[in-house]
Amino acid sequence: MPSGNKGKHRSGGSLSLKTSNKIVRKQLYVKQKKEQGKERHEERHRRRKEESKDPKLREERLANNQPLTIERKRVWDDVDDDSLGVAVDVAELKRRRLEKEEAEAARLADGITEEGEEKDDDADSMLDSDEELEDDDEDAEERIERLRQDRAQRKPSIAPSTASTNLDMTPDSLTRQFPNLFNEEPPVDPKVLVTTHLNGTIHKEAEDIAAIFPNSTYIRRSAHAYGHKYSIREIAKFAKNRGYTILMIVGEDLKKPSSLTIIHLNGKDVPPGPSLTYTIRGYLPGKALLGHGNPTNHYPELLLNGFKTPLGILAAKSMHTMFPPTPELQGRQVVTLHNQRDYIFFRRHRYVFREARATEKNVVTAEGKEMEGMQGIRAGLQEIGPRFTLKLRRVDKGIGRAGSEGEDALKWEWKAKMEKVRTRFNL
Repeated sequence: MPSGNKGKHRSGGSLSLKTSNKIVRKQLYVKQKKEQGKERHEERHRRRKEESKDPKLREERLANNQPLTIERKRVWDDVDDDSLGVAVDVAELKRRRLEKEEAEAARLADGITEEGEEKDDDADSMLDSDEELEDDDEDAEERIERLRQDRAQRKPSIAPSTASTNLDMTPDSLTRQFPNLFNEEPPVDPKVLVTTHLNGTIHKEAEDIAAIFPNSTYIRRSAHAYGHKYSIREIAKFAKNRGYTILMIVGEDLKKPSSLTIIHLNGKDVPPGPSLTYTIRGYLPGKALLGHGNPTNHYPELLLNGFKTPLGILAAKSMHTMFPPTPELQGRQVVTLHNQRDYIFFRRHRYVFREARATEKNVVTAEGKEMEGMQGIRAGLQEIGPRFTLKLRRVDKGIGRAGSEGEDALKWEWKAKMEKVRTRFNL
């Protein structure tokens, strides 16, 4: 082929086929990108004008353009079971059960009315039948009203969060298995004892973790050659006799925190348990965080997000018992445990309310409307640390694997095959 045809344009949609000259191909690419950007700009301008006239068009567009994430693809087990290890939404399951009970109560009420009408035709006397019918109707209405109140146990907030965990939705199976955690008695102030494994070297990190929980004490385990090596069960017995409610053991790997075991010691006449074992990933101390704040001794607020299954409710309740039931709001500290794809992200912040800057928007509700009384106010956050991620590995009945006996000693354990289906989660 003659060399004079190298500069001529060739047919085809790709720029590499239009010309073999690198400089010309680069110019064509820049021109093409400008044309595409101009078309997108014109399309956005046209769409903005149409949506300003009809706001429903914007709502429909946002509803249709939601990204299809793994969380939205999440699959649930289609079973009427609320035991550990079953991936069911506890709130949704309880709602379906209450709706079924309401329908059954309404059907029984209709049946009583129909029977009463049939008896009215055949009965000679109306003196006693009317009173019994009214009593039955009142009982049925009271039952239906009670079921409706059970469905709305917690009043909705001004801007409800779709990820907050409602511990009122605890299934009955958890109450039967763990009566020490899930009971109607008022919660007591926790007292936490923190220690490490034998020959532990992460004393500074363990002290930082102990400082997260109010009323906590860190004690080093003896590593002396002639010292007595106390076992976990012996430490739990000593701690329980001294009024501690929770024993926490921090494990290490390569001189970094790698595991966290939480053992509930319960009351005097109650055996200890359950024990929840987590692995720790991505541990960062507070000093390693850019612009970190300093903690105070105030009781923090606790946020539990994304715990929906029975196993998630158990993990959330276990964390809930480690913090005092009454936070000290003047400290303006908040601890967040956010569950996402079975990974529990731990964050600790302090906050302050300040005036909004000129470039910042006002606070909006869940529907996207500005919240009344909150104009010109913003919340500033400063992370305190430490920062790490937890993953639940095992739930034992007693003090760990060695201290649990019986057929139900191991309540739940993570296995590698559980992550084979990427859209199914345990928490």
